[in-house]
Amino acid sequence: MPHLTTRELAVAALFTALLSVSAYIAVPVGSVPFTLQVYVVLLAGMALGPRLGALSVVAYLVLGLVAPVYSGGTSGLGVLFGPTGGYLLGFVLAAVVTGCLARGPHVGVPRLLIAGLAGLAPIYALGATWLAVQLHLSPSAALASGIAPFIWVDVLKAGAAALTAKALVSLPLGLPVASRKAR
Repeated sequence: MPHLTTRELAVAALFTALLSVSAYIAVPVGSVPFTLQVYVVLLAGMALGPRLGALSVVAYLVLGLVAPVYSGGTSGLGVLFGPTGGYLLGFVLAAVVTGCLARGPHVGVPRLLIAGLAGLAPIYALGATWLAVQLHLSPSAALASGIAPFIWVDVLKAGAAALTAKALVSLPLGLPVASRKAR
């Protein structure tokens, strides 16, 4: 595994902080709250690529074990292994999937949107499965309470992440994804 530069660590840490802030605004919708976390996770994958995007999410999960950065200002193993824990773990895979699909020269908004929509799959798969196990729900009940209320807003978040990522990588910020085009 190649070593990380100071700039890469700083950018990953910035996205960890953004993910932490995005969790503080939580609107309860049944067993799973509505937050901006999905937007930031997808954006991290798009803007940082799979490796740094996943690193920023893993750092967030580790930080949440000791600091109140999970949804609604919660923290600890109980949250990570509670009903919403599958969604949190799905964030890591979402950043990887999104980052892999958003790679390449001349990536436009349509490709970024497809990458973002594909990134929703691991979040939903792990999240709804873990929700069903934790709350003893049938698969249809888990889908109804853990996915259906969020699909439309998550599609909007994927679109917003695609637009934001396109704008970010076109700026001279030295983001890892933008600097790969020059190589």
